[in-house]
Amino acid sequence: MQTIGQNVLVVTAAVVASLLLMVWVNRVWPSEKRHNYNDLVGWQLSILGTTYAVILGFMLYTVWTTYGEADLNVELEANAVADLYRLAEEFPEPQQSQLKNQARSYAEAVVNRDWQEMANNEEPKQSAAISSGMWQTVRSVRPASPTEQIAQDHALSELSLLAQHRLTRLSQSSMRLPNVLWSVLLVGGVLTIVSACMFGIQSKKLQALQIFSLSLLVSLSLVAIADIHRPFHGLIHVRDYAFRQALESMQDN
Repeated sequence: MQTIGQNVLVVTAAVVASLLLMVWVNRVWPSEKRHNYNDLVGWQLSILGTTYAVILGFMLYTVWTTYGEADLNVELEANAVADLYRLAEEFPEPQQSQLKNQARSYAEAVVNRDWQEMANNEEPKQSAAISSGMWQTVRSVRPASPTEQIAQDHALSELSLLAQHRLTRLSQSSMRLPNVLWSVLLVGGVLTIVSACMFGIQSKKLQALQIFSLSLLVSLSLVAIADIHRPFHGLIHVRDYAFRQALESMQDN
């Protein structure tokens, strides 16, 4: 989902469709005739509801965990490029200025281009080119003291971490729930609501309230999964705040 309006529309459509289904079932099969089958329907609803609740809860936990991992990975990537900027202070010229400029350029490229390109399902290339340039700069240093040698070793280590976190970010950007899992979620939700509509209740208001509550909960859960399951797309996505903070720390020096 891209907007709050789309979420509201989907939830509203699901609730209205469920209530209309309830009305249709009551017409073609009156509740007083279904009352004798409540034990069977209730057993079916209990099994379906429990199974679907477990599946729904597991999916919500999975997508939220994936989102948290993507957010943490972005912070680690931003920290790596900020550390490279600070390590550059121990390098001789011209590598010191080159690495500082490249670190700033990398963070700017991520903020100004990578996020938009990932949202459009495009592969970010500018940050990759800058990362290659940083490798060349660090390798070109000829340490003249133990301090410079240590700084170069640490910089190479940070560059490895930076490349690893960048690849992880791109991989997480292309992740999504497989269609088969979406099929399980949608079919499970439909079957659960249909079973609830088949339950014979004398009070139409009470039945309508139950169907409304169930369909609202199911649709909200599905919308939440749809919003979160792609960490860098949609309404709820990982922000570039960590890289903006890294840029601020570089500008202060």
